[in-house]
Amino acid sequence: MSDVLDTPVPAAVSPEPATPSTGSQLVTDPKVMLYTRLRKSPYFWKSREHGVAMYSVYNHTYHPRHYGDPVGEYWALLEGVTLWDVGVERQIEISGPDAFDFTNMLVPRDLHKCDVGQCKYVFITAPDGGIVNDPVLLRVEEDRFWLSLADSDVGLWALGLAHAGGWNVTVREVDVAPLQIQGPKSKDVMVDLFGESILDVPYYYLRDYTIDGMNVVVSRTGYTAEIGYEIYLYDATQNAGRLWDAVWQAGRAHGIRPIGPCHMRRIEAGMLAYGSDISLSTNPMEVGYDYRWMVDLDQDADFIGKDALRRVRDEGISRLMVGLEIDGAPLGTYNDGSMIDTFPVHTSDGTGVGSVTSACYSPRLQRNIGLAMVPIEFSSLGSTVTVETPSGLRGAVVVQKPFIDPLKETPKG
Repeated sequence: MSDVLDTPVPAAVSPEPATPSTGSQLVTDPKVMLYTRLRKSPYFWKSREHGVAMYSVYNHTYHPRHYGDPVGEYWALLEGVTLWDVGVERQIEISGPDAFDFTNMLVPRDLHKCDVGQCKYVFITAPDGGIVNDPVLLRVEEDRFWLSLADSDVGLWALGLAHAGGWNVTVREVDVAPLQIQGPKSKDVMVDLFGESILDVPYYYLRDYTIDGMNVVVSRTGYTAEIGYEIYLYDATQNAGRLWDAVWQAGRAHGIRPIGPCHMRRIEAGMLAYGSDISLSTNPMEVGYDYRWMVDLDQDADFIGKDALRRVRDEGISRLMVGLEIDGAPLGTYNDGSMIDTFPVHTSDGTGVGSVTSACYSPRLQRNIGLAMVPIEFSSLGSTVTVETPSGLRGAVVVQKPFIDPLKETPKG
C-alpha cells in the first residue's frame, strides 16, 4: 500500500516553466494559506488536533483532505470506522407556508415521494438543465427542509429565486453542522452513542436524538458507498467540540480513525464530485444512466430546467460520463495533489474528444480507474481511448460503473 504514497507526483500536463522568473525561486509544492478570510468548520480545531496534513477549500471553508496517509484512510473506511469533519456541508434551511412547493421547484425529483423524516440525494438544476448543486435533501418537518450542500452557493440562488418569485418562505443558513461516521463498524459506535434504536433508522432516513444535552439529527447517509451515518448538530458553533469528543470517546473502543473524503472509494462507487465531475455546464442526463432516476419529467409539478431537460431527453445527449480503466503505473489517490487538472481523452489518431474528471489507483482492484465525459460514440463498454496523464499517454477502456458494488447494496446493510 505504501508504494502509491511513495510515488513522486509527476509534473502537471501543462508544466510550470522550467526556470522561475527573475528574482523568484521555483516552488514545486505551493501551500494554501490558513488565515481569517476563509471560513472554518465548527469542527476545525478538533479535526486539526488529529494532524490534518492537507486542506482544500469547499463552500468557502477549509476542509481536511487527509491526515497524511490517504491509502491507510481508505483501508480504515473499508475495514473499520472513520470520523469525518464535514462541517463544510453548509445547511440551507427552507421553511414557511410555501416551503414544499418552492423546494419542489428547485429539484427534478418529485418531493411528493419524500416523507417527513426522509432524505433524498437531489440535483438542483438551472433553467438550461445545468447542475447548480447536488446536495442531500433532508425533510426535517412538513414545511422545513435542509439542503446539505455540495460546493456552490445555493443559499444565494434560493434566496434570489424566493425573492423574485414572491414565495412565502424563509431561506437561511442555519447553525447546523454534520459529522460523518462511516465504515462497517459505524453501527457499533452509533449504538454506543444513541442506543439500539439507531439500528431502526432506514437507509436515507433521519431521526431526532439528544446526546449529552445536545440536539442532533442522525441520518443514514454518507459520501462513501459504505455503511455510515451523519450526525447533524444544532447550535454547532457552540457545541461542536463536545460532540466531536463524545463521538471520539465512543469510537476509541472500535478503533475509530479521523479521515478526509475518501475519493478512491467514491470513485470506485461512481459517486460524483461537484466542481470536478459535474457543474453548471453538465446536465443530469449526461452523468450516467445510473443517475437518470433523479429526474422525474412526468411529474405534474414544474421545476427549474424541466423544459430544457425534456428537450435533452427527446433529442438525445451527445456525451456521457463513463467509467474508465487506465493503463500504467498508479495514478495516486486523487486527494493527494496528484490530479491537479482533468486528463484530456483522445482517439487513437490523437483527436481530443473528452476528459477524465476524477481518477485514482484503486488498491482493491489494483488498477487505475476514473470517471470520464466522452462523446456518445465512445461510451459503449469496451471502447478504447487514450488518456493524457502528467506522466504521458496511456491506453484506457470503457468499463461498467460503479466499479465496485454496482447495485450499491453495501451502504444499505
